[in-house]
Amino acid sequence: MARTGLDDATLTRLVHGFYDRIRTDPLLGPIFAARVDDWAPHLEKMVDFWSSVALMTGRYHGAPMPKHLPLSVEAEHFERWLDLFRQTALEVCPPEGAALVIDRATRIAASIHMNVMDHMNVMDHMNVMDARGGYGRAGMPPQL
Repeated sequence: MARTGLDDATLTRLVHGFYDRIRTDPLLGPIFAARVDDWAPHLEKMVDFWSSVALMTGRYHGAPMPKHLPLSVEAEHFERWLDLFRQTALEVCPPEGAALVIDRATRIAASIHMNVMDHMNVMDHMNVMDARGGYGRAGMPPQL
């Protein structure tokens, strides 16, 4: 996009630089290390994702939410993720492009955070047992 100064090469540098930071981060690194065995396909997928988000290329064909729902992450994890993303975007992207991807990253992080918290609340609710050791009258978890 001419208006933002973003292109595939810039987004590739953004994604690779960002995940370089993630992998060495004491808070986030272990979470990713436990889930990403082969970084090359992950990075390629993330470049496609950001290309779709920032350049509207439509290259990403995935569903990010199911991958994030089972994670035990809190607000501090999302804040750190955004902090590392902002740092990288400001270093790699032109100012207009950095503003765009930071805005989108902030919205995406808020959405994922909200969904992860909702998922955790549902799972907690489903695990509440009555005094007899069962789930209410039918012995089944409540339907939500």
